Amino acid sequence: MDPNQMQAPVENYANPKTCLFHVLFKGAALAFYILSALFFNSFVIIFVVTVLLAALDFWVVKNVSGRILVGLRWWNEINDLGESVWKFESLDQDSLARMNKKDSWLFWWTLYLAAAAWFILGVFSLIRFQADYLLVVGVCLSLNAANIIGFTKCKKDAKKQFQQFATQTIASRFQSTVQSAFTLV
Repeated sequence: MDPNQMQAPVENYANPKTCLFHVLFKGAALAFYILSALFFNSFVIIFVVTVLLAALDFWVVKNVSGRILVGLRWWNEINDLGESVWKFESLDQDSLARMNKKDSWLFWWTLYLAAAAWFILGVFSLIRFQADYLLVVGVCLSLNAANIIGFTKCKKDAKKQFQQFATQTIASRFQSTVQSAFTLV
């Protein structure tokens, strides 16, 4: 075998079914919204089905594909004082470092591309003075934006927790080294 023909192994998706459903609901909501005018005259049907598909996408991304593809999970709670509190979960730093790069790339890019597509559709609805369709796009864009904000905050929180852990580890090792040095003296 010619050594020049040997290639590095191509990394495949580690979770192809999860990737499929991550993309499927986004694509289904967008495709239904775009193509629905060809098949339905009822705005109510278009609104209900599009928002239902977008809500399914929101749930799948937030609770399934976010956890499996990038190792992150977020939710929002209202505390006893009535304040909104963001909660984040992430895998440990070693596990996050071992996450499949293709899975992660697909997760983040489709999240942002879907939001961009909804934004562009919103601009078209605005230009055509279709306030009712702008409402549909607004709901779908809001659901997508909530996931973008939640996962971005979660990713930043995971990095912050790792930095705090590293700082505490270094400080405790330094302290134990100094204590053992003074014990010898």
